[in-house]
Amino acid sequence: MKNLTKYYLDKEILFKEINEVLPKELGSRKKIGIYVGTSVSKDYYAIFIVDAKSRFIRKNANDLIELCEKLANFQEHNFKKKELIISSAICSKAKKFLKENKWSVRVDFM
Repeated sequence: MKNLTKYYLDKEILFKEINEVLPKELGSRKKIGIYVGTSVSKDYYAIFIVDAKSRFIRKNANDLIELCEKLANFQEHNFKKKELIISSAICSKAKKFLKENKWSVRVDFM
């Protein structure tokens, strides 16, 4: 979590509160980091961190959007900012699909 706050501090986003949600709480078995944060400017963030060796494809993007909907139901809140932070390669179709659904995709983490 320290790396995450430092990463966003470099992007000039300061969080007032940030909490981790385990994928198991959402009924998922995926190995993904899920964080819910509130910035100082009162924007609500849903942050998903994927650290995989294989390419992130369109099917994974569909699963991610589904997981975000479960998170919104679990937290009883719709998030203003949805972000995917990924360290592996991402398929151009998956990136375009996420952008169309108002996601921010960052490939430069860790």
